[in-house]
Formats: sequence, C-alpha cells, structure tokens
Amino acid sequence: MDATIAAASEILEGSLASMRQVIAGSTAESLNWRPAGEDTNTIAVLVVHAMHSTRWWLSIAIGAPPPPRDRPAEFREVVDDVDGLLARFDEIAADCRALLDTEAPFEAGVTRVAPSASRAGRSQHSETVTAAWALVHAVEHLREHVAHAELTSQLLPRA
Repeated sequence: MDATIAAASEILEGSLASMRQVIAGSTAESLNWRPAGEDTNTIAVLVVHAMHSTRWWLSIAIGAPPPPRDRPAEFREVVDDVDGLLARFDEIAADCRALLDTEAPFEAGVTRVAPSASRAGRSQHSETVTAAWALVHAVEHLREHVAHAELTSQLLPRA
C-alpha cells in the first residue's frame, strides 16, 4: 500500500473508532440535542455530515466517482434510535475503508475536479484540487467533526 494512503487509513481508523464510540455511548435524545440552541449542530448531524463528506472527498482523492449527496439534508438529520445511526455509520465507514484499500500508487499531484455542491442553499462552482488536498481534507474534516461530537457529548446535561 502507498505510504500516504496507509497514513490516511490509520488516521481514518482512529477517527472512525472515536466517532463510533460517541454514537454507541448515546441515546436518541442525546444524539438530537442541540448544545446551544437551534443554530448549533447535533451529534446526529455531525455524524451524518462528516461521514458523507469523508466518503465524498475520499472518492475525489482516489479518482472514484463521488457518491450522490444531499449536503443540505445532512444538516437536518434527526434520528429515532442509536442502532439505526450505527448501521448507517458502519455502512459508510466500510465504503470509506474500501476506497483506501488499494494497491494502486497514489498520485498526489494529480488534479481532480470536485463537482459543485450546495452550501446553505447556494450553488457553488466546481473546484479543482489535487488528489493530495482531497485526501488530507477528507481525514482532517472528519477529525474536526469527531472532536465536535466528542465535545457535544461532554456537554450533555447529566441527570
């Protein structure tokens, strides 16, 4: 395995384990709790957004077709049960692992076109990034949201 892909896989695994631990240690109520009112993200939102984003950017990084994605819907996520979110998490985590499970050399300097995404209802133009940028962004963005989810979990009101 390419050393860069191996490093990204190791970082990905640590982040996935941490995020799964947050989910598994929660209740549906705590997954949907907003720490500072309606303008803040729930753990469920953080999980769904982070996982879809990670899979999408990893696809860009390795040159696979990006999966369909409804980014605005990710921020409206409400879950009914922990097991359902864990199942969705595990499915996307497996997809992310599979994207990095390759013997092909990683061409870090190759440029890729990231298709346009909708951010807060505004259409955004496609952007051109290197494969290296997409790979690093995938793992750093996931780690950022893992930390958000962990902090939100720590802030939960205790009975």
